[in-house]
Amino acid sequence: MAEPAAPTGRAIAALALPALGVLAAEPLYLLFDLAVVGRLGAVSLAGLAIGGLLLGLVASQGTFLSYGTTARAARRFGAGDRSGAVHEGVQASWLAVLIGAGIIAVVQAVAVPVLAVIADGGAIAAAALPWLRIAILGAPAILLSLAGNGWLRGIQDTRRPLHYVLIGFGVSALLCPMLVYGWLGAPELGLAGSAVANLVGQWLAAALFCRALIAERVSLRPDRALLRAQLVMGRDLLARSLAFQACFISAAAVAARFGAAAVAAHQVVLQLWSLLALVLDSLAIAAQALVGAALGAGLRAHARSVAVRVTVLSTVAAAVLAGVFALGSRAVPALFTDDPAVLAAIGVPWWFLVAQLPIAGAVFALDGVLLGAGDATFMRNATLVSALVGFLPPIWLSLKFGWGLAGIWAGLSTFLVLRLVFVSGRALSDRWLVSGPG
Repeated sequence: MAEPAAPTGRAIAALALPALGVLAAEPLYLLFDLAVVGRLGAVSLAGLAIGGLLLGLVASQGTFLSYGTTARAARRFGAGDRSGAVHEGVQASWLAVLIGAGIIAVVQAVAVPVLAVIADGGAIAAAALPWLRIAILGAPAILLSLAGNGWLRGIQDTRRPLHYVLIGFGVSALLCPMLVYGWLGAPELGLAGSAVANLVGQWLAAALFCRALIAERVSLRPDRALLRAQLVMGRDLLARSLAFQACFISAAAVAARFGAAAVAAHQVVLQLWSLLALVLDSLAIAAQALVGAALGAGLRAHARSVAVRVTVLSTVAAAVLAGVFALGSRAVPALFTDDPAVLAAIGVPWWFLVAQLPIAGAVFALDGVLLGAGDATFMRNATLVSALVGFLPPIWLSLKFGWGLAGIWAGLSTFLVLRLVFVSGRALSDRWLVSGPG
């Protein structure tokens, strides 16, 4: 029996575009939240920034529930076992609840000393504390939504996650100004109102994901064997995520030591880099779902053709973005600042960004391919080696020898090149083409 044809660009886009909407919804809402709280003054805004940083770690470190579940569910779905795919979502949801409850307990216990260290005590820590104590109650909801995204992507459904996330953030956006300022008869809670609005939206989205899970009519009982298997994959993905965090925190710390203009320029370009990574990640998510399903069905050649097509699409898209940002090298930075010193400093990382984009397009696509194949241990090792060899040494050598932003961004470029070598070599080896339901 002949294998099916490779998915068309339209089929890939049908998965990638809703996934992009899910990825973009949170940063867009956070910008709105900042705008609302910003009118309360600098201390409230700083308190939100510090509290939001800690809450953001929950989401960033919990992504293994999304990516790991997608890979495992997609294989079962491709093998014709939809109920098995959904059952992966059930187990991921149990993990979300248990881990989320643990996070609440830990954060409530250590919030005061942690904020004292990060915010150096004082008014900012005092503002952040009530926000964090309220907002952290949404940790299980955040993780439930990540798990829900995972199993729904695994069964090739990226539309429902988009609807659920938009509903959740939409309700938060409505409640935020009402509760912060006391509009329409709502209590005027100030900064705490932002946390309550976040909490309501997160639990609403989580409830919608749970309703979708229950509607599948599968057993909701915990399965120890599946929980253990998910934790093993989660361990590898978590180690990979921590490597990223260590690199970017180190880069920010070193940039800060070159002065305010340098750290501001670094932050502007890094935020743009993060935004572009979201765009390219949407194609990686499509690759993950399609490759997992193909391998689950035993269609090795089909999985390989998906890998090639998505990598080409992602690389071309990244090259187009690189061209746009090259042409906008003067106009785009001026949208973020009019400070001459910052604008002068931006020129260095800007051209690194432009040069990196086509490499990043291929790397992110192949990341999605290998994650879809469940090749998490290799991805962990490749990322750790690339970080320890390619990224961290140039960052800290920049500080010692005064290389400035050029050294930091050369480190990021080396990190991407090494990852490209690892993931392309792995993809060409075909060792990731392990068929079966997993």
